[in-house]
Amino acid sequence: QVQLVESRGGLVQAGGSLRLSCAASGSIFSGNVMGWYRQAPGKQRELVATITSGGKTNYADSVKGRFTISRDNAKNTVYLQMNSLKPEDTAVYYCKYSTFTQYYWGQGTQVTVSS
Repeated sequence: QVQLVESRGGLVQAGGSLRLSCAASGSIFSGNVMGWYRQAPGKQRELVATITSGGKTNYADSVKGRFTISRDNAKNTVYLQMNSLKPEDTAVYYCKYSTFTQYYWGQGTQVTVSS
């Protein structure tokens, strides 16, 4: 079992910044992928960004150049730095931990961007 604890999101004005973190604990496998997904009201959950334990990153086109994902393997923690936020970034953001054989989700944290 793996537990994921996300930091609180928040309310920010358009153009502002916010940083999310997600700490994993439990039966951590070194070869894992951690990432962030989001779900806006009435929409499907979508990929925001992922990062492998080796540091390889992948971003949704909608956040490229604005969001940066990083991780601290010693702390089993992944971060999402969100800059130049837009109202369309408003969503519940979920952390995900995955390996070849299993995956776990965080509880989700609300990010609201006001125009």
